[in-house]
Amino acid sequence: MIPAKHDLAEEFPNLSARLTNLDKTSPAFHSALERYEAVDQEIIHYETEAGCSDTYLEDLKKHRLKLKDQLYYRLTHP
Repeated sequence: MIPAKHDLAEEFPNLSARLTNLDKTSPAFHSALERYEAVDQEIIHYETEAGCSDTYLEDLKKHRLKLKDQLYYRLTHP
């Protein structure tokens, strides 16, 4: 099984313009988006190459979901 990258622009296509705008204009949003993307890449790395404990991988996925929720809130609440 090939793990899917969880790109926010693809996950929230109706918010992609706002995502791009906030990424360019809000340093705090940009930083949060970078953290989200780093955790996503770490998950993909462990799922495809390195392997790790199920507990650690589950914790990473929970952290990614928390970051995603925070970013979604910022996208939908100006």
